[in-house]
Amino acid sequence: MNFKMLLKNVLSIKNGKPLAFLLMLLFLPVFVFASEGGSEAPSIGGIRVEFILFGLTLIGVALFHKQTFWVAICGLTAIVLYKLLFISGYPFAEHFFGENPMVDQILHKDLRQGEWGILVNLLGLLLGFAILAKIFEESGVPDILPRFLPDGWKGPFVLLVFIFILSSFLDNIAAAMIGGTIALVVFKNKVHVGYIAAIVAASNAGGAGSVVGDTTTTMMWIDGVSAFNVLHAYVAAGVALIILAWFAAHQQDHHQQIVKDAKTDVKIDWVRLGIVVLILAGAILSNIYYDMPALGVWIAILIGAIFTKIPWHEVGVSIKGTIFLLCLVTSASFMPVETLPDASWMTAFILGFVSAVFDNIPLTKLCLDQGHYDWGMLAYAVGFGGSMIWFGSSAGVAITNKFQEAKNVTLWLRKGWHVTLAYIVGFFTLYITMGWEPASNKQHQEPAIECKAPDCPVRAKAEFERTLHPDEVK
Repeated sequence: MNFKMLLKNVLSIKNGKPLAFLLMLLFLPVFVFASEGGSEAPSIGGIRVEFILFGLTLIGVALFHKQTFWVAICGLTAIVLYKLLFISGYPFAEHFFGENPMVDQILHKDLRQGEWGILVNLLGLLLGFAILAKIFEESGVPDILPRFLPDGWKGPFVLLVFIFILSSFLDNIAAAMIGGTIALVVFKNKVHVGYIAAIVAASNAGGAGSVVGDTTTTMMWIDGVSAFNVLHAYVAAGVALIILAWFAAHQQDHHQQIVKDAKTDVKIDWVRLGIVVLILAGAILSNIYYDMPALGVWIAILIGAIFTKIPWHEVGVSIKGTIFLLCLVTSASFMPVETLPDASWMTAFILGFVSAVFDNIPLTKLCLDQGHYDWGMLAYAVGFGGSMIWFGSSAGVAITNKFQEAKNVTLWLRKGWHVTLAYIVGFFTLYITMGWEPASNKQHQEPAIECKAPDCPVRAKAEFERTLHPDEVK
């Protein structure tokens, strides 16, 4: 790999004037409170400054699509400087590395503390899954999928189902890009904007109930949420898929009917397909036995390198986006989550709409730090909700580089209206059939009254309610 080219890719920036303006906005609260001083945690209008800086960062990500890397870097820098200057004695070392000796944390998963484990896992998984997606693409499976698409409106319907299934074990970006590539071929480069929105939504829905299908669910898995506690997201995701696929398939069929020209000389590369299975198995086993799924992924990749050529260049392609996400996750880890609204089905429902505008990675991190969520419901909300606007999810941002016309927000909302409808119907189907079922993660335990997290407001509320008469609780 050419290190100079990799460094140039990471550090490249164009048109710095808007970014300079955002930088000024980000550091303004820091300079203001530098002049005021004070011992208490500063706030503006009752909102802690950390949240204001974090909000400005997410707004910058939403507005400056071509400069999101630098927005995330600036946002994290502003938050760290604020903590250094105004939160007296903030324990940075403990925040990242905990109190236990690092050797003990490395050898014993139960002694692991701080944010370093989550960040290292995310780094390894994001880069490893980028390689996984490329290996799957080169296996030949995506090239034979058009053979199985029926004629008429059923063709685009089944393609969305394929994308949904692919996203259950591939990264949603990879699933969306594979689906978009197939759509360009079978629809002769005439893809309806509503169908493009449906491709993104199907890829996000497919990963909602799988801990290896989406970055948000992978984060939950790393943070101690059982894979079975996100699985019920498929109740909502399945309903949403049927709704959006029905309307989007008819949109596409009226716009351009399917013309199947599948390659006839394609052969499945079973070695590459076997490596895909090996990588997924490595992630699962390493998470169970060592609480470090990224380790299993990379062991599997190195084993696979013995049998076939590994697309190492995907690391260079993905590194900038990976650093961007790590900056957002790190920024979210500094937020005072005790001031957030209580975890509830209503909060999860609203977060779905918030994730259509703001990146869902840091939103998920905030919820994990707060704890006591129904993780399947949250996974569906922040995962599928990001499909309602093209820049609400990484899959949407990726696929609009292939379909430039879809970057029109008004057009996306008008032609992809069925995505919003599908989100609402899917969410309430899940809530009505399964209710609100909060579950444990590493920091917070259920039932809430047994939670061992320090200063947990949900535990405090449960303890207070236990002292009340049942009528007083109501």
